[in-house]
Order: sequence, then structure tokens, then C-alpha cells
Amino acid sequence: MAENHVDADIRTSFGKGAARKLRQAGKIPAVVYGHGAAPLHVAVPAHETTLIARRANALIDLKMPDEKQLVLIKDVQRDPVRQIIEHLDLVIVRKGEKVTVDIAVHVEGESFSGTMVQLEHGAISVEAEATHIPESVSVSVQGLEEGAQIHAGEIVLPEGTSLLSDPEMLILTIQLPPKVEEAAPAVDEDGAADAGSDSAEESSSDDGGE
Repeated sequence: MAENHVDADIRTSFGKGAARKLRQAGKIPAVVYGHGAAPLHVAVPAHETTLIARRANALIDLKMPDEKQLVLIKDVQRDPVRQIIEHLDLVIVRKGEKVTVDIAVHVEGESFSGTMVQLEHGAISVEAEATHIPESVSVSVQGLEEGAQIHAGEIVLPEGTSLLSDPEMLILTIQLPPKVEEAAPAVDEDGAADAGSDSAEESSSDDGGE
């Protein structure tokens, strides 16, 4: 996984008002923690950090005035309406150490004609080396027939990555599309199917009487 270099400023003002001013200045408030260090409050550039955060479990080579830290984007808080990043949690990692992350499951291929894929879990938990976290894993459903299932333990992981999720966790199943049931004809209080058919029968009877 590629590292991204970002310059960070130390924050000395806190609270909603201070955070709002930071965002207006094109910065994102963040907290750096981990490895027994006291939490460090920083501000990072909004544009380039937002681009980096588009990729899950992104690593940042964070350059601060007095030190550098390799950090993993652990949590992203977004405005629910505008979807801009309001705050970041950054955890310190070391090259060579193992970290626990969730990675997305991507489905590839086409199941047997007339069937559909029901995705039960779109991500799995894994342990991976901090600088070699896979962005995602893929499972193929090519040609699978109705009733076929894929569990977490069947997913092939990159070398150096181990599964933490329950191996029996159901990832997806192949099933037939739900049937659309036809609406039953309306029934009146006398048990007749509908008034339209009664009218048609009466009309036919009248024609015969002439």
C-alpha cells in the first residue's frame, strides 16, 4: 500500500467553533494516537487528505513540526448532508507490525443464468502488515448455481494477511429472484368474483332473450 505524505499543524484551540474555523481555512481537525503516546491534536489539509481517505485503510506519512509519524486512517467522521470530512482519527503504526482492519469484498463474474447474488457481508476483518494492507479481496461467482454459498474461510487472502472473521460467516449465496405473485380477483360479500363478470353474464342473457 502506497504511503501518502501530508504536512500537519499542531492544534491548540478546541471545540466546535475552533473546528469550524479550521474547516473554513481548508483544514481538517484530527487526533493522532497509539503506541502508548498521548493523543496529539493536529490539523491536516482538507483537499489532499480527502482524496487519500477515499481509499479504505489508507496510510499517511504525517509530517509535523517536530516529528514524523506513519499513521493509518482509522475513523472518518463526515457531515451527513454535505459528506465533507469533519474529523479524522489517525492511529500510529510501525513498519512490520500487524494491524487489524476491515476490507471490502468485491464480487466478480456472473452466476448461472436466471440466478442472482445475495450479498450477506460486504467486508471481512483481517490482520495484515501495516504497510501491506490489501484494499479489498475478490470472490468469483462465475457459473455458480442456485443454492451455492461462499463463506469467509473460502476467500483467498494475499500472502501475509490472515482472517479474523469467523470462517463460517456467510459472505454470499446464489438464489433465484423472488417471484412476483399475481393479485387475486376481488371478491364481493356474496362471493362473486367481481361485478364486471356479473354484468357481462347479464348482458349475454339479455341478448339471448331478444
